[in-house]
Amino acid sequence: MNIRFYNARILTMNGNCDLTEGELWTKDERIAYVGPAKDSENIAWDREIDCQGNVLMPGFKNAHTHSGMTAMRSYADDMPLQEWLNTKIFPLEAKMTEQDNYDLTQLAILEYLTTGVTSIFDMYLSPKDIAQACIDMGMRCVLVSGLNKFGPAVEEMENRYNKLNNMHPLITYMMGVHAEYTCDKKLLEEVSRLIHKYEAPVFAHMSETRLETVECVERYGMTPPQFFDSLGLFDFGGGGYHCVYFNEEDMDLFVKKGLYAVTNPGSNTKLASGIAPIGRFLEKGMQVAIGTDGPSSNNCLDMFREMFLVTGLAKLLQKDASAVDAHEVLKMATVNGAHAMGLKDADVLAEGKLADIIMIDLHQPNMQPLNNITKNIVYSGSKQNVKMTMINGRILYYNGEFLNGVDAERIYAKANEIIARLSAE
Repeated sequence: MNIRFYNARILTMNGNCDLTEGELWTKDERIAYVGPAKDSENIAWDREIDCQGNVLMPGFKNAHTHSGMTAMRSYADDMPLQEWLNTKIFPLEAKMTEQDNYDLTQLAILEYLTTGVTSIFDMYLSPKDIAQACIDMGMRCVLVSGLNKFGPAVEEMENRYNKLNNMHPLITYMMGVHAEYTCDKKLLEEVSRLIHKYEAPVFAHMSETRLETVECVERYGMTPPQFFDSLGLFDFGGGGYHCVYFNEEDMDLFVKKGLYAVTNPGSNTKLASGIAPIGRFLEKGMQVAIGTDGPSSNNCLDMFREMFLVTGLAKLLQKDASAVDAHEVLKMATVNGAHAMGLKDADVLAEGKLADIIMIDLHQPNMQPLNNITKNIVYSGSKQNVKMTMINGRILYYNGEFLNGVDAERIYAKANEIIARLSAE
């Protein structure tokens, strides 16, 4: 399908946050042209869209989430992490079926589309069902293993790595483990042998709480990232989710190995886990991306709120209003997230790149006046400003309507049915 967007402000994210005026053309799943308006009368367009001065930009990359946890949104709130996991979440998850995971992931995808998310980095139960939900609804998804001492076996992770990476163009799969505290050393050594076989990056929850970090030091004499590195788990890249309690040595390790720290400020705030030192990460030269974490700990999947919290909490932590500039945050939410997820073709708006594009509506009160449009996106933007979400050249959400062929009300009803059944058993 050939689509022409014209009369647009274009934020390519290709090097900086400068806006240019012009057009963007897509051909099937790729961007065919980005630049000043030019003659297109001889092209047979399937659709032409007047952007009316609104912003076209790369879609947000939610670089850490657990989509199937939508059933638990506001089910177990106002509890510390370990109590929340062990008394509420883990028991409920043990009852979930593969069909539940598929249905609940569909609900999450609807929310992603409304907040301009075009790719998700999803770690949850039965990844093939997450993958199928994403394929059916048009969402780009990088699956990551959540392997731990409760399962699955390392052999199953390898099987999934080989099968799911060849499942569909929208789907890729990465090696991963849940966390140091849910894996014994022998299991992690097995994972290390596997990632060396494939020369693959690995991701895990890491240094999310003070307790997790202290207990790891007590067990091994090292922090979680240092322990992972001692086993060779970071020999081929990857990174960690949360990274709240990193010390200087942890940061130096991430810089040396080219690893990604995926910050999740909404979840860390709600669970009172702490504030990641993002300003110090940037001073060190660390690569930082942004995720929402799951909808049971956040509780929403809104990248606008996450962006504001990344910079707002950094300013509070450092007591410096200039800390963590909004443009750096915008880069974290788009380009850095894409690179952390291995999506090098979905990072910026440029000819030949994948057409994963969102339109930001400037004709809303919260975007006026137009003093600084790009900083407005971070500081005052919200999901109400997402006018369009396009993934792989398909417009899936436009003007408040879902265009991916799903019945949203049916998905809502199914989610309520699932949580009623799980919580009653």
